[in-house]
Amino acid sequence: MFGRILTAAGLIAFAAGASTASAQRSHFGFHGGYNTEMEHGALGVQMQFPISSAIEFYPSFDYYLVDGGTQLGWNGDIKFQAAGAPLYFGGGLNLLTGGGNSDAGFNLIGGLETRYGETHPYVEVRGLFHGDTSLQLLMGLNFTLH
Repeated sequence: MFGRILTAAGLIAFAAGASTASAQRSHFGFHGGYNTEMEHGALGVQMQFPISSAIEFYPSFDYYLVDGGTQLGWNGDIKFQAAGAPLYFGGGLNLLTGGGNSDAGFNLIGGLETRYGETHPYVEVRGLFHGDTSLQLLMGLNFTLH
């Protein structure tokens, strides 16, 4: 009897969590920006996958416009939406690769993103903390996936 109650309570909790997450939608987008340490521009893409109504998994990729080589950035962040405001903040892991070298570190992010309609413009500041600490300024568009 006690096992059935726990199973039912677990299923109800799972369903409540799933309905909250499914009310949110994933996003795909493009961005451009500038890295202050590299002193080069960057182009990239990102995805947003809802975990809850205020938390998203936020992977992204950056291609840096460097001379004479390729510099890439891979990010896996968690993004927290501020309640009732277009503000977000978060952080996660970062990997920079290029010229036969890899440098792993972490990110801290903050930004403003509108959430009206199907297209969401945003601006973001990203601190990259690893061998060479840098600040990255980004702007882009996110598109709601159905």
